[in-house]
Amino acid sequence: MSVLVTGGAGYIGSHMVLRLLGDGEQTIVLDNLATGHRWAVADGATFIVGDIGDKELTSRIVREHGVDAIIHFAGSTSVPESVTDPLAYYENNTVKSRSLIEVAVEAGVKHFIFSSTAAIYGHTKENPVTEDALLAPISPYGTSKMMTELMLRDASNAHDLNTIALRYFNVAGADPEGRAGQSSPHATHLIKVASEVVVGKWPVMEIYGTDYDTPDGTCVRDYIHVTDLVDAHALALSYLRAGRESQVLNCGYGRGYSVREVIEAVKQASGVDFEVREADRRLGDPPELVASAERIGSEFNWRPKFDDLQTIVSQALAWEKQLMQRQRSGDASN
Repeated sequence: MSVLVTGGAGYIGSHMVLRLLGDGEQTIVLDNLATGHRWAVADGATFIVGDIGDKELTSRIVREHGVDAIIHFAGSTSVPESVTDPLAYYENNTVKSRSLIEVAVEAGVKHFIFSSTAAIYGHTKENPVTEDALLAPISPYGTSKMMTELMLRDASNAHDLNTIALRYFNVAGADPEGRAGQSSPHATHLIKVASEVVVGKWPVMEIYGTDYDTPDGTCVRDYIHVTDLVDAHALALSYLRAGRESQVLNCGYGRGYSVREVIEAVKQASGVDFEVREADRRLGDPPELVASAERIGSEFNWRPKFDDLQTIVSQALAWEKQLMQRQRSGDASN
C-alpha cells in the first residue's frame, strides 16, 4: 500500500509528507511546482512532476505504485485571486479534482482525504460554526471547494470510496523542527505576510478593512498550527483504513483572533515595530470565522499540541528567516 499526496511540494503537503514518512508510509508526491518547491519534499518520498488533471498520468501512478489512499492538497488557495480570476479556480480546484476522483473510482482506491476550507461557510450567522451550518460561500475559491466536496459525497455514495473532507480554518506556523514551512512566493495569509514584513521583504503591512462588526473592527479568524492539521490528516487516514464511514470535519481550535491581535503578536515575537496601514476591505472576506472543533475531537480523538498564537507566530517567523537565508544563497528555486 502507498499514499499519493497531491500538492506535496506545497505548504501543507510538504508537512504531510514528513508525517507519512515518519509513520513508515510509502509516499508518492505529485506536484506541478506551480507554487511548490522540489526542495520542500523530504527525502524518502517518490516525487513526480505533473498535474492532477492529467488523467493518464494519475492513473499510471495509482496503478504502478499500488496507491490505496489519496490525500489531495493540490489547488489554488487565494480568495482575492479567485474573485478576479474565477474560471481558473473552477478549472484548477473543481474540474481537475473531478478527474482525480474519477481515477480513484476506476482504480479501486478505497480512501480519499480532501483539503477543503472554511471559506465554504461564507457569512456565518453563528461562531463557532459547526459542520451542519448552511454552506453559502462568498468567493469562487470557497465555491470551487464546496463543489468538490459535493462530488466526493456523491462518489462515496455511489462507489466503494470512503472520503473525508477536512475544512481548514486559517493554517499557519511551521514545522517545529524547522524542516518545512510556508514558502509560496505570493502568499496572502496574514501571519505569513507579517513575517515577510519583519524580514524586510515588504516595507509595510496592510490591514484590509477596519470597519467590520467585530470587537476592534478587523476580521477575526481561527488560526490552526500546520502540524496539528497534519496530525488530523494522519488520524483521518487511520480512521478510513479501519473501515469507518465518510465524514466532513472542521479543523480549527474554536477560538478567534483579530487581524490587529495577530499583528501585535508578530511584533512582540519579532521585536520589530513595523509600519501598518489601513486599506479597503477585500472582496470575499467574512467578518468572523471560527471553528466548532467538537466533532473532530470526538471522531478522531484529535488533541491539538500547538494551540497557542505566540507559538504559531514564533515558528512562522523562524521559518521565514530560514527561508530568507535560503533565498539569499540562491537555494530557493524549484
